[in-house]
Amino acid sequence: MGLDGLHDRIRRFPDATRTAAEAAAAVGCELSQICKSLVFAADGVPVLVLMDGASRVDVELVRSELGAGKVTRAKADVVRETTGYAIGGVPPFGHRTKTRVLADRSLLDHDTVWAAAGTPHTVFPMAPKELITHAGATLVDVREQTA
Repeated sequence: MGLDGLHDRIRRFPDATRTAAEAAAAVGCELSQICKSLVFAADGVPVLVLMDGASRVDVELVRSELGAGKVTRAKADVVRETTGYAIGGVPPFGHRTKTRVLADRSLLDHDTVWAAAGTPHTVFPMAPKELITHAGATLVDVREQTA
């Protein structure tokens, strides 16, 4: 599923929603209700990780989950090449290339989450289970545990 079927849900904001904090402020929701779409490189192969906006991805857990030797944040050009979108507007699905997707279980803590809709000014709401299904994501625990 691309973003085409979501036009009636997409909300546009005059101020940027590039970061999770900006998006939560614009929408008027909790930070953890924002779904961040983050691209990492696992042994050089792009992988998308969907994470709640209040948490950070533990790259060691991602590495372990994928059985990879090394996992790093993907550079901006790799993100655009892989997804077709710039950092700050990457949606959870509808990408240029088929990429492995991991979704952190923390997203299921909410009835609705908000994700980027392709630009730094647009987001859309969706039930987490529906979003994870559309993204073809594997449900995992890759959230950095805070002490």
